[in-house]
Order: sequence, then C-alpha cells, then structure tokens
Amino acid sequence: MEDRIVPVLTEDQIRGISSIGLAHMGDAVFEVLVRTWLCVHGKATGRGLHQATIRLVCAESQAEKAQRILPELTEEEEAVFRRGRNAHVRSVPTHATRAQYGEATALEALLGWLWLQGRWERIEWLFCRMMEEG
Repeated sequence: MEDRIVPVLTEDQIRGISSIGLAHMGDAVFEVLVRTWLCVHGKATGRGLHQATIRLVCAESQAEKAQRILPELTEEEEAVFRRGRNAHVRSVPTHATRAQYGEATALEALLGWLWLQGRWERIEWLFCRMMEEG
C-alpha cells in the first residue's frame, strides 16, 4: 500500500479481503457517488437530499441498478459480483428480500473491489450506466 488517502492494493491483498469487507468498502463508495450525483444534477436540495440518498442507496434500488450493469461486466467483474452475492449475511433488512439484499451486496462488493484497485474510471462508467433513466 502506498502512502496516500486512497490506497491501491495488490491483487493478493484484495484477494485476502472477504466479500463482506469488499461490500463494506463498496457501500461507502456507492453512497459518495450517489450524494455527488444528487448535488451535481440538482435532483434534491436541503432536507430532500437525505431522503433522495436513502431512496437510491437502499437494497431494492441497488439491486435494480445492479441488473442494469450485469451485461456490461467483464468475466473477472462477474466473478467478484457472484462472490459478493454469495456472501453469508446474517440479517436482511425488513424492507428488502434476501435476493435483493444479495444483489445489493454483490454490487457493493464489486464497487469496493474496483475502488481498492484504483479503477475509478471503470467505477464512474458503471455508475453512469446505473443512473441512466429508464
């Protein structure tokens, strides 16, 4: 790891991180991206920013957005996504199904994996696809 705010880890270091660990990192990445997107696109102001963020980062929304990018993933990204989806989670929020929560965890694991590799352009490209209307 280099001495920087955003570390870029080696493949071996990343392989040593559990799927839940990758999802933990990816959760933060996704939330920062959503918050930035909302501010830049003027989708919400004031009190509405928090509610808009919650609507976009919930498991149901993440699962739907994950479906949008699945056809765009490389084989390696698909493997990370599957690994995240199969992660053993102890509890599922009451507002989401187990399948939705699995898809959301998979998306977060993928984003965490990409982030720790320093693949910010790929994250941005996938995030833009997720946020497309339709």
